[in-house]
Amino acid sequence: MRQPGAYSNLLSGGKTGPHSLPLARIKKIMKKSGEDVKMISGEAPIVFSKACELFIEELTKRAWAMTLQRKTRTMHKEDVAAAVMETDIFDFLVGLVSHTPNPSAPLES
Repeated sequence: MRQPGAYSNLLSGGKTGPHSLPLARIKKIMKKSGEDVKMISGEAPIVFSKACELFIEELTKRAWAMTLQRKTRTMHKEDVAAAVMETDIFDFLVGLVSHTPNPSAPLES
């Protein structure tokens, strides 16, 4: 018989405490994803939480590389946008970042 929370140690790198992302919020988003979603197993939000953590980590690393290329120490949204534009695996985000205005550009009237 499976122990409750057995997947928690496996997926969270051995942590048994609180996860980085709130599992209740993830479960709520999962339920709102479709009308046919009625019940969600206890392990599913944990897996999604870990997937989100890995996604955020990868995007942050690539954005930080863009920050270092600009020779600055502060990451800006332009760095995140550049990381998305230069990475094929983030193609699904191109529409979200391609229309971000440049704060250093003069405003059009």
